[in-house]
Amino acid sequence: MTDYPAIAATLTDQPDLYAALYLAAGKGPLDLPALLAACDADVAARLASVDQGLLRAILRVGAGQEAVAGAGDILTHLHAATPAPLFLPEIGAGPSIALPTAGQRAGMPAFSDRAFDAWFASQAVPYGMGLYGENRTVYATDQFADRASHERRTVHLGIDVFAPAGTPVYAPFAAKVRHVTYNADPLDYGNTLILEHAGPVPFYTLLGHLGGSLPQLLQVGDSVDAGQLIAHLGDWHENGGWAPHLHFQIMTSMLEQTGGNFFGVGHAGLWNVWSQICPDPNLIIRLDPARFVV
Repeated sequence: MTDYPAIAATLTDQPDLYAALYLAAGKGPLDLPALLAACDADVAARLASVDQGLLRAILRVGAGQEAVAGAGDILTHLHAATPAPLFLPEIGAGPSIALPTAGQRAGMPAFSDRAFDAWFASQAVPYGMGLYGENRTVYATDQFADRASHERRTVHLGIDVFAPAGTPVYAPFAAKVRHVTYNADPLDYGNTLILEHAGPVPFYTLLGHLGGSLPQLLQVGDSVDAGQLIAHLGDWHENGGWAPHLHFQIMTSMLEQTGGNFFGVGHAGLWNVWSQICPDPNLIIRLDPARFVV
């Protein structure tokens, strides 16, 4: 029988409860409600304040399981699928540039700096590519923190595609519209679309920083065909305060996010968990990896 009080005692006074949970799960699969019931009031409150689906994923990986049941089957499905292009002309049919944020491109303004628009236009390419799995200092603020850990969520879970505001965006697969939302916090997604796709188990794609045309194009519950026009890239005033671009992300689970938003960045210390919840979107975009390198 699992000794939940003894395991819960190892969590007391831990500054990083995510890491402590991961280690605790190494003793074998744990039932999250039973563990929470055994924790002291402070630990239980800290854990209750965060997404319970993320906690379950941490416990699963710590116990040697997939973060999300069926995540491996979704990856197999995506490898075999034939997605429609997100943009026309297709990104891979012409030039693009990689846009890492750690200073590799001298003189490149931050994506949240309005000077970026003129800088990107001067590059004379149709598309710029922001990197999946990149650790970005712009996210090292309280907005990307929670009570369970001192570690900020700073690792980018999507791929960014920079192009002019108003550029059309197309559905990669047939889908059902799960959410059409305006996420208004500064540096959030602005107009946001979440699609649910059929597979061995359902999976999801998030398209963020979209234009105000979104609610005229789609409503929750609509069916979408692969290749259908679904959105346009938003400008600064409607996309969360960023240079015009698409944040494109895959989710093997929505965890317990129900409000039309989802984590766009994860914890570096939990990358083995987050990378299963949100695998590389290049599984769908299908670009040569060299396009993400300066």
